[in-house]
Amino acid sequence: MARVDRPAGSCSPSIPAEIVFNPNWWFRNCGISFDESFYMGRRRRIEADVKMRQVLYSRFGMGKPDPSPRPTIGSQHIAGGFVVPALLGVKIRFTPDQGAEPVAQALTRAEALSLRAPDVRTTWPMSDLIADMDALEREFGYVVGDLNTGGLLNTALELRGTRFLVDLAEDPELADHLFRAIAQTQVAVAKCIQERTGTSSISVNRSIVGVDPRIYLHGDCSVQMISPALFRQRVLPYQQWLAERLQPYGVHFCGGTLHKYLESYGALPLRFMDVGWGSDVARCSRALPNAFLNLRLSPVRMVQAQTTEIVEDVERILAAAGRTHDVGICCINMDYGTPDENITGFLEEVRVFESRLTDQVGA
Repeated sequence: MARVDRPAGSCSPSIPAEIVFNPNWWFRNCGISFDESFYMGRRRRIEADVKMRQVLYSRFGMGKPDPSPRPTIGSQHIAGGFVVPALLGVKIRFTPDQGAEPVAQALTRAEALSLRAPDVRTTWPMSDLIADMDALEREFGYVVGDLNTGGLLNTALELRGTRFLVDLAEDPELADHLFRAIAQTQVAVAKCIQERTGTSSISVNRSIVGVDPRIYLHGDCSVQMISPALFRQRVLPYQQWLAERLQPYGVHFCGGTLHKYLESYGALPLRFMDVGWGSDVARCSRALPNAFLNLRLSPVRMVQAQTTEIVEDVERILAAAGRTHDVGICCINMDYGTPDENITGFLEEVRVFESRLTDQVGA
């Protein structure tokens, strides 16, 4: 039975603000280990989920003071995913202080062309996770959580290595074949988890909670490695295929060059768009008027800058968006050593900014 369990955490109902920490932060501050059992151990997932929610409340006032155990199939408090590359045969490295890491393969051309989308219900890790969902549903009556499905270019690079960047320009047959297999696998995983939990992508970016938790979020972390023209020609058709099958649809873009790809993204039926730190926020806002814009702060600056500088960052990018609706802000993958005061300063400035907007509208 699907049940959308909305995680509390937005600092404001009108301008959602979210924080997500790197596994290293959780490991060194709270002793949470990200070995294989964190992802694949039914009881470990539930215990870690409770502890994470307790910490978020005690340090930042987010969520509820006494979170109850819930039947989670995938953590909604870290970013990154490994399920799709693992299904396609990529080895996964698990370490205590880092997220699950797909170890890039170097498939030969023949191996790449022989790859097919697997039966996710009988292939690890989905076979084990589906059995877990069955057990959790019998025990609790429902399941929550998400399995980050990554993205087309991200996964292709994990399968073929950097050679795939050449394939895009010189071997369209291979590129198309890999993209088809990856896209089919993404759809199968997303639909499988959505049927059970009602969501699929909170683990890509928690910010969708403040918009529509049902959004499917496609990971475009690697897109800025290729030209806008190559993206439009080789990748965009497969994202359009995904968007037709996974509505409502959004894109995670963490790079600083989103404004260079706006022509392509404007062709997608976007409900949500991540705007990576360094991107031209004003241009993105004008070009994507119908998408919720999620503005991303720099986790590096969050570690290194003074609180006053973080407050200025928040003010500047919110003002650049020029919106009083369909806008949010986040900082994702903050590392160990990030000062708590920088985080609280960020969250408080969002409230201040929203209060000024409310006063302007009232006047």
